[in-house]
Amino acid sequence: MAGLILVYTGNGKGKTTAALGLSLRALGHNQRVGFLQFMKGSKNYGEIKITPVLPKLTLVQAGRESFVSYENPDPIDITMAQEGLALARQWLEEDNYDLIVLDEILVAVAFKLISVNQVLELVHKKPPHLDLVLTGRYAAAEIIEIADTVTEMTEIKHAYNQGVEAKAGMEF
Repeated sequence: MAGLILVYTGNGKGKTTAALGLSLRALGHNQRVGFLQFMKGSKNYGEIKITPVLPKLTLVQAGRESFVSYENPDPIDITMAQEGLALARQWLEEDNYDLIVLDEILVAVAFKLISVNQVLELVHKKPPHLDLVLTGRYAAAEIIEIADTVTEMTEIKHAYNQGVEAKAGMEF
């Protein structure tokens, strides 16, 4: 069966969570999952902490703990995103996964850490059987166009806006 390209985008909560849920489902079917997080570097995320008990899940972060400036990204943020892109390219060439998630890659594009064309080139190198998930706000029209499935998360209401702090296991 041919692999799909899925995009999880929008301003609402749940893009990474949906990609993690899909990854868990794939693992349940004995599939191999590569999960690459752009613009994230905290080791406090629940998905980082659980990887030791999920041997068929490879999770790598390509970012720092600090926020990236939209107007003026630090050169290290660009370098780390480009290194993440190189790793994604390597994963595609090695063809060792059934599912690859490129978490927050769409934000990395919006912040000009990587280009839309680089992502499109990457997608076109996808092995035919591989399912590929791209997540993050600000999905470019060109990426939406080539995707098989696009889901937009829309924020209706969020606890954070009512003063509730980020909760372990829920937000990270």
